[in-house]
Amino acid sequence: MKQAILSLAASSSRWLPFSAEPVAASHLAKRSTMMEYDQPLVWVTLILMVFGMVMVYSASISLPDSPKYANYKNTHFLMRQAMFVVVSLIAGLFVFRIRISTWQKIAPYLFVATLILLIAVLIPGLGKGVNGAKRWLSFKVFNLQPSELMKLFVVLYAADYTVRKQEYMHKLTKGFLPMAAAVGVVGLLLLLEPDLGAFGVIVCVAMGILFLGGINGIWFGGIAATLVGIFSMVIMLSPWRRERIFAYLSPFDDDHALGKAYQLTHSLIAFGRGELFGVGLGASVEKLHYLPEAHTDFLLAVIGEELGFVGVLTVVLLFYWILKRAFEIGRQAIALDLTFAGLTAKGIGIWIGVQAFINMGVNLGLLPTKGLTLPLMSYGGSGVLINCVGLAILLRIDYENRVLMRGGRI
Repeated sequence: MKQAILSLAASSSRWLPFSAEPVAASHLAKRSTMMEYDQPLVWVTLILMVFGMVMVYSASISLPDSPKYANYKNTHFLMRQAMFVVVSLIAGLFVFRIRISTWQKIAPYLFVATLILLIAVLIPGLGKGVNGAKRWLSFKVFNLQPSELMKLFVVLYAADYTVRKQEYMHKLTKGFLPMAAAVGVVGLLLLLEPDLGAFGVIVCVAMGILFLGGINGIWFGGIAATLVGIFSMVIMLSPWRRERIFAYLSPFDDDHALGKAYQLTHSLIAFGRGELFGVGLGASVEKLHYLPEAHTDFLLAVIGEELGFVGVLTVVLLFYWILKRAFEIGRQAIALDLTFAGLTAKGIGIWIGVQAFINMGVNLGLLPTKGLTLPLMSYGGSGVLINCVGLAILLRIDYENRVLMRGGRI
């Protein structure tokens, strides 16, 4: 009797529309299709870096014609940028293997160490000056810019601080003022270099993370207004900064076009020449010693001239995609109760997004001229390296999210 019942059950299962075994198999198959890391994010990062390397070469190929770079080869900046990219990718692979919990533990120490480096920049004999600004520490083989390190480490520190002080985030004295004091010290050191652009990015990052972490809305609004007032006072009390503002408002005036607005006017001319599809890769005229710092701060202007509106729009969309993806990763981490990881992911998105926006705004004449590079693309070792490290941390956060969603352990 038992054998007959079993036989009947086995034969009837063939006619059922589904069974437990196929459901389990399909569930496992669905789980296995989830990638272990965010491949699109990796590809977008690589595209921006390689595209930036090509444009750095195009923007710098004529520099050896000038007396300042007479001893340089035409490929000097291309080879150095390629070296920076390779080193940055290797560093990114190493950083990707570090757990986010480890970054949380060492975040305060990294912040303090970078503060010491910012102080070292101001010490005569240690800091290296370029174009009137003292922002670098020379290590013979390369120059380190501590302000670039601070952009990343303030993300980690602010995220860690918000997690530790979560119960005090609605209080001024215990919640906001300690973080404000830390950012204030950073700001003072950066203004002594001077580097108002980096200070602006760091303030935006810290305030953004505190806002996302749940700071009191009234305090946030009041403090934001206070910061606007402080930045306005810094500009008004500095004659050369004030002149830059006036030049930005009317760049083509006779008093400004050959003075403080010289870079801006030639940047706008470059965009105007590019029109919709550009004059062609390598055919820029403005890079022929008309537009200063074309391979660093004004790389987007060369892109606009050579590749037109289409090239600029492509760059804008790629950076928008990184920002959007960073917030999606952060939201997923917070949903998994990984608050530090979530705030760090969003902070990295704010950092990359704000710096790219400021650089693009300066190039397009929407913002006053500031010495901020285009992330991942402009020439410079410190910038590319720290951008890669930051995005490697973002990839690690996404990787840990995926492990937990599979039911695994970090």
